[in-house]
Amino acid sequence: MTSLDEARALLADFPVVDGHNDLPWALREKAGYDIDKLDIAADQRGSLHTDIARLRAGGVGAQFWSVYVRTDLTGDAAVSATLEQIDCVEQLLTRYPADLVRALTAADMEEARSQGRIASLMGAEGGHSINNSLATLRALHTLGVRYMTLTHNDNIAWADSATDEPGVGGLSAFGREVVREMNRVGMLVDLSHVAATTMRAALDTSVAPVIFSHSSSRAVCDHPRNIPDDVLERLSGNGGVAMATFVPKFVLQAAVDWTQAADENMRANGFHHLDTTPEAMKVHEAFEATTPRPVATAATVADHLDHMREVAGVDHIGIGGDYDGTAFTPSGLDDVAGYPNLLAELLDRNWSKADLAKLTWQNAVRVLGAAEDVARAEQSRRGPSIATLEQLDG
Repeated sequence: MTSLDEARALLADFPVVDGHNDLPWALREKAGYDIDKLDIAADQRGSLHTDIARLRAGGVGAQFWSVYVRTDLTGDAAVSATLEQIDCVEQLLTRYPADLVRALTAADMEEARSQGRIASLMGAEGGHSINNSLATLRALHTLGVRYMTLTHNDNIAWADSATDEPGVGGLSAFGREVVREMNRVGMLVDLSHVAATTMRAALDTSVAPVIFSHSSSRAVCDHPRNIPDDVLERLSGNGGVAMATFVPKFVLQAAVDWTQAADENMRANGFHHLDTTPEAMKVHEAFEATTPRPVATAATVADHLDHMREVAGVDHIGIGGDYDGTAFTPSGLDDVAGYPNLLAELLDRNWSKADLAKLTWQNAVRVLGAAEDVARAEQSRRGPSIATLEQLDG
């Protein structure tokens, strides 16, 4: 049996829980949420990284669908756009019930696995989605959102982003209250995209395990989106999970420099640097034709996982591909069908099947269950917070 055969056999028992897929935003941008135009029951290669057949081929058993909105949407507009994203996930669940099923708890995830369906959870990407309102945070949880990334690429009033200038020095007093309220309702605190100061402040504040839904190792690739070793070391005490991402510009050092130049080219041509519409991709492709793109591989991602396992421990790592949220993907991890190639690479590096089962399934399920346990305890102690940004931060 080849390593790839072994990987597929393991995924049949312990499928991938992927921490982050931006399909809802891709459907917004490319089809205006018209699922008839981009029906994921059909082969969507060439249009999307994700469709049902490739999720099945990749051994995906649970997916956190990102209900992301860009940071140039602020205030009420950000909240409305987040609700539209949640509605998109609801449309997917209604349309494909044989393959996708709503999951709100760790028990729901296990039930979906027993049924052979893909547990579908949601994560809000960026605290701008709550418009500085703890009541809005609670409403998102009621609607099924099970993690929130504290920032996206830009600072918000109460938390610093990894890719912005320092603002409040990590988390403000209101930011710490957001973390505490997330603990109370059972919403995972996601520290992807946040500054290292914010990571440390959140770990100081949270009484529940945290996650990194799609971040890799800063020691292996020095990009501010990645996780420093001192933070990885704290995950064993916190109980959290760091889910390695596949985005080449975060995992391959040569790709970091290339991406900076490519982003500048996008902006010079009037496009947002994260735009993946056909018109924007033509600009990307023209740039790449004259400036070849460094190519990451499954081995590149495996290098990160090797290091993350060594520093954080095998109980504290996972996978968050960021499919349909990135213009480029590694060779061999081209789309959601690629996870067996990563597991085969890790098998060739002498990872045990028990360790791989933790990586793919068990760690993520455990963390959500632990957050539920903390929420029950916190709710027995106190009611909902009605604090405001103005009261706590002035």
